[in-house]
Amino acid sequence: MDRARGAAAVTVALMIVGGCALVGRTAEPPAPRAGTARITGAPPASAPPSPAAVASIEPEHPGRTDVYAADRPGMLSPVVKGFRSLVYVPNSESGTVDVIDPETYRIVRHFTVGALPQHVVPSWDLKTLWVNNNRGNFLTPVDPRTGRPGRPVPVEDPYNLYFSPDGAYALVMAERNNQLDLRDPHSMKPLRSLPLPCRGVNHGDFTADGRVFLASCEFSGDLVVIDWRAPSVIRRIHLGHMSMPQDVKLSPDGTVFYVADMERHGVWLVDAATYGVKRFLPTGRGAHGLYVSRDSRRLYVSNRGEGSVSVVSFAKRKVVDVWRIPGGGSPDMGGVSADGTKLWLSGRYHGVVYVFDTRRGRLVRTIPVGAGPHGLCVYPQPGRYSLGHTGVFR
Repeated sequence: MDRARGAAAVTVALMIVGGCALVGRTAEPPAPRAGTARITGAPPASAPPSPAAVASIEPEHPGRTDVYAADRPGMLSPVVKGFRSLVYVPNSESGTVDVIDPETYRIVRHFTVGALPQHVVPSWDLKTLWVNNNRGNFLTPVDPRTGRPGRPVPVEDPYNLYFSPDGAYALVMAERNNQLDLRDPHSMKPLRSLPLPCRGVNHGDFTADGRVFLASCEFSGDLVVIDWRAPSVIRRIHLGHMSMPQDVKLSPDGTVFYVADMERHGVWLVDAATYGVKRFLPTGRGAHGLYVSRDSRRLYVSNRGEGSVSVVSFAKRKVVDVWRIPGGGSPDMGGVSADGTKLWLSGRYHGVVYVFDTRRGRLVRTIPVGAGPHGLCVYPQPGRYSLGHTGVFR
């Protein structure tokens, strides 16, 4: 988000230490005691997994589950054959989108959308990109064959957008309305709405079998466990009043959710079966976006408050490298290139896009764009279908 942040850094291991509430927030309950967050609600009801959500097998490790096995370099769907490789940058403060050629690093198209565009999201069927105009209350469709925008579709409060693993629903993260809106994934016609017991819902990811959606609520420091088919809230997990959870990513083996926390300056590890908080891993100031490497071995964490990217080993569950932006910066949301050699991130407060070489672990380009660039999308990417955000593929 583009709000001012000023909380002091807090190092959290297995204990959550209480602190002063952020200015403008209502008072939150005290932080939970050693090792766990507050969890409310019943366990999830049993339901058959979605056919499209069955976990894949990593070729080099027979028998081992890897939910990102279909995201390897070169594994592009036939649906995206002929799509030009481009990077779409929504400029929140400018109300525009800049389109970058990743080969030349030049802007090849620029168009106006609506008020406060937040993310560019690939549709479940890979055929459309949706620009989320949060304050404008509509989605702008973009044809990825041409990179050109189409006619806006009215949708209230579209901060972020996800899709159910079976492709039946578009899940609109209505952040200011504190609800999850289920819509038709093509027409965006409203179907059902789920009020949430938290404030500022914005990011999420699904369990390996696709039955459950874990979403973060930025302004109340919560995670909510959602049965999207009912729809109903299964549990609420309160991380503490000093927490500001952001992006969510499932580990390749499907056992752990990683949750970035911008005020705790690191990531939470949440058990994907019990939804218990396992531990906290410090990464860097303003931990915000999470991206999985093409070989499923590493997680890239953008630390927006200190201008760095932390590289987390999934096997070791620890930070193994840090890539720093010379002179500092504000790396936010983005994605990994189709071949896995580049990490593209928006520079939220600097009006630029950062390009990192993932092999050498260094910044290779800084590209000026509009004001307040946010959830940029690298497209196309490998995968059979999209679960939403700036590109979560299975």
